Amino acid sequence: MSETAATGYQVLARKYRPATFADLIGQEDMVRTLKNAFAADRIAQAFILTGIRGTGKTTTARIVAKGLNCIGADGKGGPTTEPCGVCEHCRAIAEGRHVDVIEMDGASQTKVDDIRNNVLDSVHYAPTSARYKVYIIDEVHMLSNSAFNALLKTLEEPPAHVKFIFATTEIRKVPVTVLSRCQRFDLRRIEPEVMMAHLAKIAGLEGAQIAMDALALITRAAEGSVRDAMSLLDQAIAHGAGETTADQVRAML
Repeated sequence: MSETAATGYQVLARKYRPATFADLIGQEDMVRTLKNAFAADRIAQAFILTGIRGTGKTTTARIVAKGLNCIGADGKGGPTTEPCGVCEHCRAIAEGRHVDVIEMDGASQTKVDDIRNNVLDSVHYAPTSARYKVYIIDEVHMLSNSAFNALLKTLEEPPAHVKFIFATTEIRKVPVTVLSRCQRFDLRRIEPEVMMAHLAKIAGLEGAQIAMDALALITRAAEGSVRDAMSLLDQAIAHGAGETTADQVRAML
């Protein structure tokens, strides 16, 4: 029985989600800064990632979490911007089951009690097995004012074993008091030529025949969002049923 038959179809956006910084497209400036920070052992206590939907904020947060806690295939490695992907920590983080990497959705967990339960009650305890305890808060701008205020003291003087990674599509809604305590990274919209090359590569890996002018239409419709482009590519491959033309994509859009 094939893996697809056993586990159900996996959408392209998830199947080809970047696992390392080398896989991230169009974000070279951010990757360079992070690599330099890791190499010089100047890793910030808190990062904030901002950009439009689908540019890789949450994915980047998980890669950073892997890099902070990777021990290498031999079990002796330190923090790295090239996580091995095979050690126990890399695998557990990739699968979303690492006990020391806590992911919180700011859109649905907005109250001060959510911050207290997910962060403040556990932040002073040492990591169970990893090097760092990493708190990833997605759509952080959705937190209430009281939740932000509760977080501020810990963000100002976090324990040495704790790192925070925030992601947001609305950086202007994040209080200045929080922003000033974070290292900020702006994830850019992906340039059209970079996006087209990426989509062509994915289509090739999927064994799908899709015309370049059809990829150009998808790229334009995605407006710089990789996730949107991947979803549209998924739909276009199904729509074309073997060979997808620009006319078919135009009709689909």
